[in-house]
Amino acid sequence: MAEKTDAQVNIGGKTYTLSGYESEEYLHKVADYLNGKIAGLRQDAEFARLTPDMRHLLLNLNIADDYFKEVAKNEELQALIDKKENDLYDIKHDLVAAQMKLQSADKGKKNGKQ
Repeated sequence: MAEKTDAQVNIGGKTYTLSGYESEEYLHKVADYLNGKIAGLRQDAEFARLTPDMRHLLLNLNIADDYFKEVAKNEELQALIDKKENDLYDIKHDLVAAQMKLQSADKGKKNGKQ
């Protein structure tokens, strides 16, 4: 198993110690993502007027929205990969069939000349 990593990060103006089996760079990347979401929400004047619970809920909803959009994008890409793999299989099948036809034609020519 990988070694556990600790990283001191700043999220929303507070310092936290994140621990996990990912790299320290990854843990900082997660903190940067959260800081970006928080900064984006703080630009909205309405956000400051919300209760802390509502601000946390809004942050969570924004993160969940990002997650589900990425899942959908991943599913679309996987469907595209599957289609391309099927197309490639069909092309390979056609190539083998054409090679067999060519070999058969070559044999017919040789047998006809003899």
